[in-house]
Amino acid sequence: MSADADLVAAFEAGRVAAGHDGFHHADHVRVAWTYLGRLPLLAAAETFVANLKRFAAAQGKPERYHETISLAYLLLIHDRIVTRGRGATWDDFAEANPDLLVWPSSILTRFYSQALLDSDLARANFLWPDLIPRAML
Repeated sequence: MSADADLVAAFEAGRVAAGHDGFHHADHVRVAWTYLGRLPLLAAAETFVANLKRFAAAQGKPERYHETISLAYLLLIHDRIVTRGRGATWDDFAEANPDLLVWPSSILTRFYSQALLDSDLARANFLWPDLIPRAML
């Protein structure tokens, strides 16, 4: 099994993949990238969200799931795949898109205020960015 498949299988089983010391931001991005390589956007989003919620619950941290952050990243990853290419491997994609891997000072701060991201509303629901005029969306 490939490293991508191993990571996704562990994620879907609610456990940390062998050889990993946790499930970190780059792992979230990699799982989303993998789903987007297998599924159309909306199916990938549905699968990613369902499994991320299940993973968080299995880790005893269901409150960690954040709808806006999760879907905003998934949409950014999709945009990069469509506009710049998926890359032959995860390493290719990661090397071409290092800004997607930075955490906690993430790319989302270009689009979202910290106040919005910290809100219970954003945690429970996908919200549009508040730092970009709606006419630009």
